[in-house]
Amino acid sequence: MEGVIKVSYTVMCKNDVSKELNLTEVLANEKVMKAIKSEFAAGLRNLVLSQKEDTQVTIKTQKEVFEFNVSKNDFADILELTEEDAKKHKRIKKECDGVEIVDIITID
Repeated sequence: MEGVIKVSYTVMCKNDVSKELNLTEVLANEKVMKAIKSEFAAGLRNLVLSQKEDTQVTIKTQKEVFEFNVSKNDFADILELTEEDAKKHKRIKKECDGVEIVDIITID
């Protein structure tokens, strides 16, 4: 096969965070409620926070996405090549132990 594949990846670390909360849980927190009221309704009293739909709020570590190109012939080895690219560019640090492929795009 001819052509190139563009691979996008991030580095996974032990202290990464990924947590989902309901908006109801967030608004029920007293500290969050006070912060919202003081920021958007300073000086007003007897206020209640509410929402119309139960929305999910995601808290996760912001990651930098790295990219590199590989031949279509190497498709079966993409994960290994991605790990090699991360090591070559010294992106895997002390507390980091692997890579996560974010996207694979075929070019030509």
